[in-house]
Amino acid sequence: MGWQRLRHIGRNNVSSFTEFGTLVKNRHRPKDKPKDTKVALGFLAPWLIGAIFLSLIPMLYSLVISFTKYNMIKPPQFVGLMNYRHMLIDPRFLSSLKVTLTYVVISVPLQLVAALALAVLLDRGMRGLAFYRSAFYLPSMLGGSVAVAVLWKMVFGSDGLFNALINLFGASSSMSWIANPDTANWTLIALHVWQFGSPMVIFLAGLRQIPRELYEAASVDGAGKWKQFTAITLPQLSPIIFFNLVMSVINSFQTFTQAYVVSGGTGGPSDSTLFYTLYLYQQGFASLRMGYASALAWIMVLIVAVLTGINFALSKFWVHYDD
Repeated sequence: MGWQRLRHIGRNNVSSFTEFGTLVKNRHRPKDKPKDTKVALGFLAPWLIGAIFLSLIPMLYSLVISFTKYNMIKPPQFVGLMNYRHMLIDPRFLSSLKVTLTYVVISVPLQLVAALALAVLLDRGMRGLAFYRSAFYLPSMLGGSVAVAVLWKMVFGSDGLFNALINLFGASSSMSWIANPDTANWTLIALHVWQFGSPMVIFLAGLRQIPRELYEAASVDGAGKWKQFTAITLPQLSPIIFFNLVMSVINSFQTFTQAYVVSGGTGGPSDSTLFYTLYLYQQGFASLRMGYASALAWIMVLIVAVLTGINFALSKFWVHYDD
């Protein structure tokens, strides 16, 4: 009896170990893909096809033809680094780079300051917040349009609204600010600063995430509004400031419509509004120098990548992330 009972227990243990081994084996076996995967891939397919055929392949093709002489009529002719070397002696390339860098360095900080200031004002819980938020965001939606660029050209013309305001305050001005090489770029800088709606909305969302207890504790300790802003608001918002900074720099380098409309596509007067993208357009579609235009495009990508890398490298000194 004892032996039979022991053998019965052994059989059960063997069966248990067999089942356990099967479970372990099945545990490491890759699971079958869910049926929903095919559905998900079906929804992603249009985007993937568009990204590959409308973005990735054209980008790679532009890199190839940047080493060629190509006018879209004759087959591309390989010229090596000639297009890139030509930039070093091309005065209009250097002028467009100077105009664009001036535009970026001045307009981006001014736009972010204006956006942050208005976001702080709107964060005080005033009535009609939704209306003001929409109203201030509207320029960001319209600022890049042809209609607004034409309107801006009229505002800063010799008989425009800007001169009318100057004359209203007792001064006398009949100058066309758009047609003056010393002020033309500044009018476009003002247009860019006016489009502060998008970073303002992002700043406003970030301000809503800052705990009110921090301000209450600072008030108890005797900190004033400015001290609270510099010691609490700015450090807490630093990741959002960094995000807006990077995106604004990238978007500023892509400015084209405003300069094209204001200057009539020439970049004038005296190349004062010859933005990098406008010069690229002139070379590619006006002069049919597609090889040189492609080289210009890749240099712009390199410049933006370097500036973005510098921003990321410097961010560790002033951007604070909550642990």
